[in-house]
Amino acid sequence: MTAVPAPVSSTAAGALSAFLRGVERRALVVAELQCGDPARAEQTLVAVMRAFSAVASDLPMAQWPTRFWTLLGQRQALREPAAGQWPPSLAALGDMPPLPRLALLLRVGGSLDEGIATRVLDIDEEGYQQLLAAACPRDAHGQPDAAAWRGLAEQVQLRIRDLPAKRLQQLQQPSAPAANNQPPTASWRTPERDERATPKRRRASNGAPRWRGPAILLATVVVLLAAALGWRYWQHHATASDAPLPEGVVAESGPVTVESLPASDVLPTAGADGNAAEDAAMLADRDYPLAADADLYAWSAAGGPLPVDESEPKPTRPEPVGAALETAAADE
Repeated sequence: MTAVPAPVSSTAAGALSAFLRGVERRALVVAELQCGDPARAEQTLVAVMRAFSAVASDLPMAQWPTRFWTLLGQRQALREPAAGQWPPSLAALGDMPPLPRLALLLRVGGSLDEGIATRVLDIDEEGYQQLLAAACPRDAHGQPDAAAWRGLAEQVQLRIRDLPAKRLQQLQQPSAPAANNQPPTASWRTPERDERATPKRRRASNGAPRWRGPAILLATVVVLLAAALGWRYWQHHATASDAPLPEGVVAESGPVTVESLPASDVLPTAGADGNAAEDAAMLADRDYPLAADADLYAWSAAGGPLPVDESEPKPTRPEPVGAALETAAADE
């Protein structure tokens, strides 16, 4: 059964392409050194790429490395014993069992940390360490050979760096069409785009012309305006009618009538003032000004302070009242 890539948006397709471009070189070398057959490794990797592209859109990007290497590590071609061929510098890989060899290649070739490697191999941390110990080269005394381990890791890294770009380009080519009337299948590098993400021009329902919407809006405005004018006209005539109005309502009761008042028959009479003669005599007295200011003179005679002359500027610090009284007492 062939996995069909799920439709993805243009942004997700770009992220997926970048991820596969960054992992394809290491994945191809790991698959080739695990099964010892370059052609079989390429077929396996292409199948893994397609299967991963079909599920990548449903996964967070943080889970992409674990899912990709899990799909690759669980392929039958990488799990079963293979009678392949390895270069002389990596001949030690052919003498290893499949699981220890895969654990070694995931470590030095795939550069996977311990957490991802344990999930790919479906074992716990202790089992993973035992697989690495079984894959570690031994010296003549049966002890782990650190120098041989470093040399093996350098050879794997060198093979990854020197991988021809032509082999990677062959992996990216779309598959051949199954029949003459069928288009070729898209490559895993270029998954099918999601047509839902492409904006489409919305068609008017039932072929309605574009001017129908503005016409309906204009007709609604005209109807509302006519209703407002009719309500105002009806309210004016209802107010002017003879019907009784509710209490508190002020309405127009008709034109204002103006008429002149009759002349008054009451004649003004001169009022008699009995005190007029006394007031005239008092005002004619020459001592009246002194009598009018008698209170002021009495206050001055008692030693009271004189009022401040308002025509001059007021002092910033007025003299206390007690000071004037003391001066008057000293003078006496």
